[in-house]
Order: sequence, then structure tokens, then C-alpha cells
Amino acid sequence: MREIVLDTETTGVDALNGDRLVEIGCVELFNHVATGNTYHVYINPERDMPEEAFRIHGLSNEFLSDKPLFSEVVGEFLEFIGNDQLVIHNAGFDIGFINAELRRIGMKSLSNPVLDTVVMARKRFPGAAASLDALCRRFEIDNSNRTLHGALLDSELLAEVYLELLGGRQPDLVLAGSEAARDAAIRVERPRREPRPHQPLPEELAAHEAFLKGFKAAPLWFAETKAE
Repeated sequence: MREIVLDTETTGVDALNGDRLVEIGCVELFNHVATGNTYHVYINPERDMPEEAFRIHGLSNEFLSDKPLFSEVVGEFLEFIGNDQLVIHNAGFDIGFINAELRRIGMKSLSNPVLDTVVMARKRFPGAAASLDALCRRFEIDNSNRTLHGALLDSELLAEVYLELLGGRQPDLVLAGSEAARDAAIRVERPRREPRPHQPLPEELAAHEAFLKGFKAAPLWFAETKAE
């Protein structure tokens, strides 16, 4: 099963009122195992960056000015995610922005199935904080590099959080995991040995009898066997 953990950064919070995407980060999972395959792009939003948004992700007008437009990267983005399930934290926000960008260039909205990890977290921990930082603290996931929001870093952290929300174990890591996981498995060549016989060999019986004779008093079952 292929899944894509996805995160975005934007110029604000209102996709229907002029705010735009500025960054997309994706991490590929196969059977809940990260394959190492990622997608990451910065996007020129064709508008100024509000100071409030800049303080969140640190992406300035100058930095984004020479980055591609969404219309120039949409093909490779859609190819990467395919039709597979998207795993997103607060999915309505990111999907809303992506669909707004798609509609802006005359394309259809995404039809991928979407799993929202905020919903998962609130079901598992009712009443507790469900932010990505809070969940990293709960599951003891190192997010010390997250001084600013970043789409790819947040996707990588979310992939770890998602695994913990599923139960904290990588299911079928080698048997049904990715090709990379199978290739990384250690292969040990073991020489074939004939199965051991179930009945003792004559020399084994003789050695055992000699051992018993070494006792000052023969074991009871040994004496009974002689009497028979």
C-alpha cells in the first residue's frame, strides 16, 4: 500500500481570498515504511509575503522570486502523488490550498483519498493537544531542527507521528515492505544439515550405559532394566 505524507507552506490562511502556496513537501510510504523517496518544491506565489507568514516559515519575497510557478511544477507533483492516499495534518487546510491552485489554472481538484492525522490524534487522545509539535513531544520524536515550519521537514516528522498513531510498529517491514527494505535485509547462507534421528544410535546407548555404571549405586530404572 502506497501512501504520501504531505505538507504545505502558504502566504496565509485563506486560499479563497488570495493566499497562495509557497512550498510543498511529500514523503512516500510503502506499507507504512518510508522508502526514502520524497518530493519537495518551493513555489513563487506571485504576490508579496505577509510578515506574519514570513515569521512562521521564513520564506521571503526575495527567496521565492526566482522559484517556479505552480503551473510549472503541477505535472511532476501530480505524478508523484498519483492516486494514492494522502496523509496530512489538518488536511482541510492543505487540500484547500492545493485545490485552489489547481482551479486557478483550470485543472480538476484532487480526488485522492485523504487521511487526517489531527482526526486520528483527537480520537486516540481526546482533549489533548493535537498539534504536530505536541504529538512529537508525546511520542518523543526529535523535532529540535524545527525552528521554523518547513514542508519537507514537517512531512518527515508527520510520517513518524503517523506511525506512532498506528501503534508504533512498522508492520511487515521486510516481508511486505518496500523493495528498499527488502534489499537492506541481511541475508545469511546456512549450510544444510540432515535432521537428527529421533532414536539414539547404538554407540550412544553404550556410552550412556557406561556412564550409569560409574555411579556407586545404579539408578533404580537401570537395575529394573537389568532384572527384566
